[in-house]
Amino acid sequence: MPLDPLVKAFLEQLPPGLKPWEQSDEEARQGFRDFLKPFGPKDVPIGKVENRSLPDGLALRLYRPVAAGGEALPALIFFHGGAFRAGDLETHESVCRLIAGEAACRVIAVDYRLAPEHPFPAAYDDAYAALSWIEANAATLGIDPNRIAVGGDSSGGALAALVCQRAKAQGGPAIAYQLLLFPVTALGGDFASLSANAEGYLLERSALEYCYERYAPKSLWGDPRLSPLLASDVAGLPPALVMLAEFDVLHDEGLAYAEKLRAAGVSVTLADYPGQIHDFLLFQAVFPQAREAIALVAKALQAQFEKL
Repeated sequence: MPLDPLVKAFLEQLPPGLKPWEQSDEEARQGFRDFLKPFGPKDVPIGKVENRSLPDGLALRLYRPVAAGGEALPALIFFHGGAFRAGDLETHESVCRLIAGEAACRVIAVDYRLAPEHPFPAAYDDAYAALSWIEANAATLGIDPNRIAVGGDSSGGALAALVCQRAKAQGGPAIAYQLLLFPVTALGGDFASLSANAEGYLLERSALEYCYERYAPKSLWGDPRLSPLLASDVAGLPPALVMLAEFDVLHDEGLAYAEKLRAAGVSVTLADYPGQIHDFLLFQAVFPQAREAIALVAKALQAQFEKL
């Protein structure tokens, strides 16, 4: 299918941006915040937003849906994208609010440490630490410990997949579901979409791989704690929603991971959007498909929580 006309018009009107290597790390992070700010809906209704910190200082932001009573709610632990170098609690605020409201669950966003100041395995360890702490403190947080899902977009999708693998290997915590949205699954992989969509579709291969190198040297990219597709055994992992976009450099590696999960007997829902670009659900003010995608995420979460 050709590029969606709305996406084509959107890309054509974007001003030329700086390459990641032309910016300091803080410039890149602020640039990411500034770029995304106009494209999310304003003032998405939410019951309550609360900032918390783990004992080690890792920051969390908790979202409670409107009209939530006193009962323990299911929860989604969310890891933002940003190629391990950028992204924070602000960049994905609207996505977290929308999911909390539409899925009637708590959403807990994790402000994991970023590279290059905090290289691998910092983000990997932070993601698992957040999951472990949230499960241990579920009663205090108003969360049902038997209905905890994990999810994330792009590099955050990698962290969600990796948390599931680590929890399985270490005997817990229990995870009810995984949302893998346009996920990184194989650093330095060789996939057709990496070449076919390398330039001109917002996320470019050269920029992505530059950021990967800020997080971990190429000599480590084959480590399955970085690249979930390389895990030797994915049987027994939680059911998954894998969301992809046709004109995304990460399309094929995300598809490969979905197929690997299915082959191992994991229940997988695949949502592959034709004509779309990487992480299009961040652009709710531009693309109607973005709201449709978030609605699909919420519906999938609710359906899984209702089974438990």
